[in-house]
Formats: sequence, structure tokens, C-alpha cells
Amino acid sequence: MAVDYTVIVVYLAGMLAMGWWGMRRAKSKSEFLVAGRRLGPAMYSGTMAAIVLGGASTIGGVGLGYQYGLSGAWMVFTIGLGLLALSIFFSARIARLKVYTVSEMLDLRYGGRAGVISGVVMWAYTLMLAVTSTIAYATIFDVLFDMNRTLAIVLGGSIVVAYSTLGGMWSITLTDMVQFVVKTIGVLLLLLPIAVVKAGGFSEMKAKLPTEYFDPLGIGGETIFTYVLIYTFGMLIGQDIWQRVFTARSDKTAKWGGTVAGTYCLVYALAGAVIGTAAKVMYPKLPSADTAFATIVKDELPVGVRGLVLAAALAAVMSTSSGALIACATVANNDIWSRLRGVVRRDGEEHDEVKGNRVFILIMGVAVICTAIALNNVVEALTVAYNLLVGGLLVPILGGLLWKRGTAAGALAAVAVGGLAVIGLMAGYGILANEPVYYGLLSSLFAYVVVSLATKPTEAAVLAAWRERLAGRGAEPQSEPVPAHQ
Repeated sequence: MAVDYTVIVVYLAGMLAMGWWGMRRAKSKSEFLVAGRRLGPAMYSGTMAAIVLGGASTIGGVGLGYQYGLSGAWMVFTIGLGLLALSIFFSARIARLKVYTVSEMLDLRYGGRAGVISGVVMWAYTLMLAVTSTIAYATIFDVLFDMNRTLAIVLGGSIVVAYSTLGGMWSITLTDMVQFVVKTIGVLLLLLPIAVVKAGGFSEMKAKLPTEYFDPLGIGGETIFTYVLIYTFGMLIGQDIWQRVFTARSDKTAKWGGTVAGTYCLVYALAGAVIGTAAKVMYPKLPSADTAFATIVKDELPVGVRGLVLAAALAAVMSTSSGALIACATVANNDIWSRLRGVVRRDGEEHDEVKGNRVFILIMGVAVICTAIALNNVVEALTVAYNLLVGGLLVPILGGLLWKRGTAAGALAAVAVGGLAVIGLMAGYGILANEPVYYGLLSSLFAYVVVSLATKPTEAAVLAAWRERLAGRGAEPQSEPVPAHQ
């Protein structure tokens, strides 16, 4: 295992080194939060693929393959479909807005009155997303070092918090590119073919497993539909995803780079399901499907390769964790705290925005680590996050982009009604039930349409300014200057 340990330690040290390098680049709010909006197609595609393919997509995707066969690919597949839809239909317009958060987009579209409530909902979503990613460190470090769960979460979480705090989006972008390469080599080029060969090839897999393991719809139509609602639509509106769109150098980069990343996700989805199916042949009676990834890596891969594949799993977790962390901190600082600061702040008071965002990443990082230690059920936490996101924010965001008659009152009603409906229905039906997101989304849509039609249309001046920004002619809000001593 010494070689495997060396691979992991070198990888983790490299992540910290990139955080230090990113700190030298992040001298303004734009550089720190959205990498100066300067990413080209290659880097944009790699980082976008890295953030959406996290521990749930890697370890969880293999687990679903172990449990359901090839149809276990659907969860990650719907993530890829969501990224494709976002990139083809919406990303160019989103990139041209030159904002930092989803709530800023809502303020622009509806006239500055929808941001606070939406910011709270988005903050809760990004916090839970970061927590669930951080919990996954325990699984990986347990395989590597037989490490205590709490210590594993603190170790993995601290590394992510460190490089994210130092360099912001520049550090995260650089580490995500490395993580993208490591995941591609570790999962697609090494683990996938090795797992298939060890299982005896596809013919042997078909001979040893029930036919439903090779049914594309074996996981069930209702489950697939729920995945589409939660993950495909969730990709369209999540702050963690939008913040990556904001890093694109141009609207064409956002569109075509995202399309490449979405296509990569579809391939990754199928690979995870095949690896899980192969694991089912080799280990038919594992106590938990989620241990399939760790088991096949630990028992079947040679020294060195095992370290690289575990580094790939670690990369998957870290990319999602860091992306969710900076999104959580950005929302907390820009959408919630900045509004409070605007009320209590004295005229002429200096504020270093880069330093302020660093502080918020550090605070949110500590909160994420502490919550991850206290929380046990990852699936429930992630379900709550996505239910709130889709039930509360999907309608006002897409409505603002697609329907000019939507109003601020309608948007606020949609967020409040949809969010409360989801919470109430989860309490009644159970957190993992499908009904909360179904009925929450319908109630949000109903409230948005009815209240929008019952209230005065959005002012012409607001809509005119919105159209200018959508066309890319609006000026980006100026960041406050960084003091000279920084």
C-alpha cells in the first residue's frame, strides 16, 4: 500500500499548491468568484464536468449499477441531460448577464425584490450539497487508511476549505482540471476495462446475472421520471452550476464547452453502471451496494493503479465539494449578508470584497465540516436539498427567462408556496418520497402564474434593462477596489 499512499499524498499536496498559486491570481471580486470570466473551451469543459460528477456520481453511480445493472446509469445520465439542456438553451444568456449569483439574476429580472428569499433557499441547497460531498471523504479514507469517520471528514474537508479560501474560483478551477484528468484516467481508462475483464467479459456477465440487469429501463419508469425532475431540472438552476457558467470567456464557450461536458457525463454514467454490474458478478452478496466501488478497487486493482483510482474517487468528491462550498459562501455573502450590511453599514466605510469572500468561504467550510460530522444519512440530506431547489426556485428562474409577464410578486409567491409545499409534503410522505417534488413544483407553478396575472406587469424600464443585459450590452457591476496593502 506504500505506493498507493504516495500517490494520494502527492495528489493532496498538489491541491494545496494550486490553492497557493490561485491566491496570487485572485486580486478582485471577479477573479476570486468567477475566475475573471476568462475560461476558454477546454478548461471550461473540464471544470464543468468535474463539478457535476461528484462522489454521488462515482461511488453512488457504481452502487446503482451493482443494484440495478445498466439502468443504474440513469441518475448520472439525467445529470448529463440537465447540463446539455442548460448549455444548449440557457447558458449563453446566463453568461451575458455578468452577475455572480442566481438571486442577482432574479433581482435584475423582477426589479430587485426577489433576491433575499431565493438566496436563503439557494444557500440551504448549496450547504447540503457541500455537506453530502464532504461526508463521502469518510468512505474513501476508510479504504485507504482505515481512518476514523470524523478524522476523515476533517482531513478531506480541511484541504478543500484551504485551497478554496486561498484562491477562490481560480484555485478551484485549476484543481478541477487536475481532478477531471485523474477521474478520466482512473475511472474510464483503468477501472472500467479492468472491472469488465475481471468479471469475465460481457458474455460472462450476461450469463451470471438476471436479464433485468441489462434492461435499460430496469430501474423503473417512476424512478427515472423523478431523477429527471430532481437532477435534470436541478442542473438548470443550481448556484454551483451557474457560477461555473459565469466563468466562461464568451457565450459560445458556455454553450459549446458545456455541451462537451454534458456529453462526457453521459459516457461517465454508463461507465459507472457497467463497473457496478461487473462488481455484482464478482461480489454477489455485498452488505451494501454503496460499498461496491471501494470493494472492487481494494481487491481487484494492482498496487499503484489502486492509488490512482482512489485518487480519482477523491477527485470526484473534492470537485463537487469545492464547487458547492464557494457557491454557498457566494450566496451567503452576496445575497444575504451584503443586504444586511447595506442596511447597517456607515457611508464611506471601506470593504475589501476579496477578503470578505475569503472569510465567508472559511466560515461556511467550518459549518460544512461540522454538519457533515453530525449527519449520517447522505441520501436524505441530498434529497432535501434538491427538493427545495426544484420545488422553490425552478419556476421563478425559468419563468423569468421565458415569460415576460412574470412579476416579482409571482416569483416570491412561487418560492414561498413551492418551498413550504415541499417541506410540508416531506413531513407527510417522508423525505425520500416522490410526491413532495411533484406537488411542490405544481403548486409553485400555479402560484407563479396566478399571482403574476393578478398583479401589475413588471415595469417597462426594468424589462428594458433586463433585455440589455441578456443581449450582453449591460455593464458588469463594479467590484469594490482591494486596498493597496492587499
